Amino acid sequence: MTAGSSAAGKKPLIEVRDLVTRFDLKGGTFGGISGRVHAVEHVSFDIFPGETLALVGESGCGKSTVARSIMQLDKPLSGSIRYDGKEIIGAGRTALAAFRREVQMVFQDPFSSLNPRMTIAQALTDPMRVHRIASRGDLRQRAAELLAKVNLPAEHLERYPHAFSGGQRQRICIARALALDPRLVIADEAVASLDVTIQAQVINLLMDLQRDIGIAILFISHDMAVVERIAHRVAVMHLGEIVEIGDRRSVFGNPQHPYTRKLLSTVPVADPTKRPIGREPMSDEIPSAVRGVDFVPVHLPMNAVSPTHFVRQTAPS
Repeated sequence: MTAGSSAAGKKPLIEVRDLVTRFDLKGGTFGGISGRVHAVEHVSFDIFPGETLALVGESGCGKSTVARSIMQLDKPLSGSIRYDGKEIIGAGRTALAAFRREVQMVFQDPFSSLNPRMTIAQALTDPMRVHRIASRGDLRQRAAELLAKVNLPAEHLERYPHAFSGGQRQRICIARALALDPRLVIADEAVASLDVTIQAQVINLLMDLQRDIGIAILFISHDMAVVERIAHRVAVMHLGEIVEIGDRRSVFGNPQHPYTRKLLSTVPVADPTKRPIGREPMSDEIPSAVRGVDFVPVHLPMNAVSPTHFVRQTAPS
């Protein structure tokens, strides 16, 4: 069992192994490569059917690049992404289209995720029309059913995105992601732009959908409080690496990596008698992931804390 696995005997829906994604930086008189952004470095994890794996860390740690690499929107430098036992990196157009039908994304900004010139009915039916999974006569009925899944009435189908609040738009984006009956939904900071009350509603909606239709979720967030609510397992990212991964109870109740403990120090606790003692708030600057052209990263191993909890070895000071 790898450090990214949940339990022996279960077959993962998706297996990510030693994923590396870097971006060249060009500069100088002749536009040569002046450095590289080491966005993702040897990231490995599994996601199992019907579970939520949260990928958590500060902005710039590489979380969204992991999601874009899985979807092949960013091209990985090396590694393996196997979905339902089949390799995705280097897959042909047909295989990639089939993969993207079963793996859908919900993005952070619901205001830019919907075409302002398309009605909600058009936004929901276009994916079904493109993938030919419903007849023309069934499209509107399917769209109404999708809105019902996210607790919005069918009367909204003929409205345009400007008529909705941020929370309603995000619900519509979730409905669109469900249009193709995906097995995995990647929620990339999907509640970050919403206020706390609407965040809770969207989180509850995702949890209800997972319970009702059994989707797996890769939930990307910087907010440990939100992650604690929705995740079954948690992977903590720092400077492109997963530094700790495990079941929710272990990571929150027995954090092992210094960076995980720093992240947890940012979670507000209403009762002052229950606030942890000795945790300093995060105040230091986020280190840069930009490295020189000849830089070779040191990849430290993961150590087992328990059969479901792993932490990356820290470099000696």
